[in-house]
Amino acid sequence: METIQVVLDAKLLRAADRAARRAKRNRSALIRDALREHLRRLEIQALEERDREGYRKAAPGRDEFPMIDGLVR
Repeated sequence: METIQVVLDAKLLRAADRAARRAKRNRSALIRDALREHLRRLEIQALEERDREGYRKAAPGRDEFPMIDGLVR
């Protein structure tokens, strides 16, 4: 592991310390987990956006699903 320096305002630091105590973890572990979760969410958002863009580019035409044509009207 690498050691880094992060600047936090006092209110955020106090909140992080409280959360770490409640979770019975140290501040570094709490911040690592929070960053991992944030990066995971960003990755999911990027994949969802990629999928949305793909569907926009290749949207199915009405003739691709004739069996539901009567239901859509």
